[in-house]
Order: sequence, then structure tokens, then C-alpha cells
Amino acid sequence: MAKEHTVQLMLDFGPDGMKLIPVVTQDVRTKDVLILAFVNKEAFDETRRSGQATYWSRSRNELWKKGLTSGDMLKVEEIRVNCEQNSLVYLVSPQGKGACHAKRADGAPYKSCYYRRIRSDDTLEVLESA
Repeated sequence: MAKEHTVQLMLDFGPDGMKLIPVVTQDVRTKDVLILAFVNKEAFDETRRSGQATYWSRSRNELWKKGLTSGDMLKVEEIRVNCEQNSLVYLVSPQGKGACHAKRADGAPYKSCYYRRIRSDDTLEVLESA
């Protein structure tokens, strides 16, 4: 049966479990997009086991449990999979002050990694609500 019409989870992490699948992470309440990250099999399994958003850090090449250092954990309320089972959405309840590792001038984290918009002159504008 095609992935689009089955009730069976058929994520493909490759033979070694290291193939990365993109994950859009959204606030379950506001639906704001907080992070776009990736999971391999280990990160996905840890997310499901712990209930906390866990990703694979491509830059550090290691497991990344969001908020372990900052305290800004993301409690996973629901996981959704797309039709082809090659991307995921984590609907989360933020457990800290924000989701982004970048900080405001006052030291507080931005609530979303998408805290700037592109203006027509190709400059970036910081969104106060982010």
C-alpha cells in the first residue's frame, strides 16, 4: 500500500538510521513556527520516549535535546507526518522563555527562530512579537 493511504508509520531513516527528516516545530496553542530542524532515528525515538523535542544537530553532528542547556524545553503534544512520510510537524508546548538560541538585547531568547522579516529593500526587520 502507498505511504499516502496507509495507517502504518513508514518513516525512512535509511539502513543506518542516520538519514535526516525535516521537522517543523510549532507552538500547539498559537501555531507559530518556532524551529525548522532535523531528526534521525535516534532523535525521533528519543522525542517519542521522553516527550521532549529532540533533534539531530547537523552543525555539531550530535543529538540535540532542545533546552537541555538553556532550560527552554519543548514538550511535544502531537507529532504529525506528511502524506509521503518524509517530513514531520511537532506541535509543542514551550516550557521556558523562548525557543531560539539567539537572544534579544535584554538577554531573553526570541520565542521563535523566525523573528525577522525581509523588507522590500532586502534588509531585515526584527518582529517585536517573535
